[in-house]
Amino acid sequence: MSEAATRRTAGIFGILASLFIVAQVPLYFIYDGAPPDWDILTRSLVGITGCTLYIVFFIGLRQLVRTIDPRYDWPATVIQTAGVLWVAMVFVPQSMEAGAAISVDHDIDTTTEGPFAAAQYLMQGAISRLLMALLLIALGITVSRLRFLPAWVGRSAYVLAAINLAFVPAVFFGDDAADFYSAQGWGTTATMGAAWSLWTLAVSISTLRSARRVPAPSRPANRADTPAYA
Repeated sequence: MSEAATRRTAGIFGILASLFIVAQVPLYFIYDGAPPDWDILTRSLVGITGCTLYIVFFIGLRQLVRTIDPRYDWPATVIQTAGVLWVAMVFVPQSMEAGAAISVDHDIDTTTEGPFAAAQYLMQGAISRLLMALLLIALGITVSRLRFLPAWVGRSAYVLAAINLAFVPAVFFGDDAADFYSAQGWGTTATMGAAWSLWTLAVSISTLRSARRVPAPSRPANRADTPAYA
């Protein structure tokens, strides 16, 4: 696949994935108490669909970095691996929430109640924050050195990575979902999820647009004159 085609594919799938996650977040807040089963099942299906699309986005980023400069295959692999592992961390809690909604005969808040609630805390909180930070740092390094995306992508990746890492110690502050800073708090989970999806949406749009600036035929993979994208 050419560099331009890789940029287009990664950009399109990143946009679609981000839109699914953006649409999912409000479904967690439309009910004050325990949400009905349809809400839990709908947001779970929306979430796992978006994360499935993210897999193509992460693989596309790795392929794009390798196309630009094969010497950066190692950080490119870190980007893909951290992204795919993050998807797995999302799949499991979503399955737990849907399973609890299906198996319990009354409405419950599956983020804090039910047989699987406590098992979700680290996956939706600290583990996800660490994996996102790892991906963002690796992406920031490759963007800053290869300049295959606008400079703001690299800088904002570092900032978002630092914010993710700041939420890791939230595991020591209880599990009240109403708290901003707790293992299951709305800052640790929903806010960071929304920030991530909006950021990837912007990056995906930039990646898609950048495909128009790649000359045809595709430039050699290993070159010293990689142009900057401003």
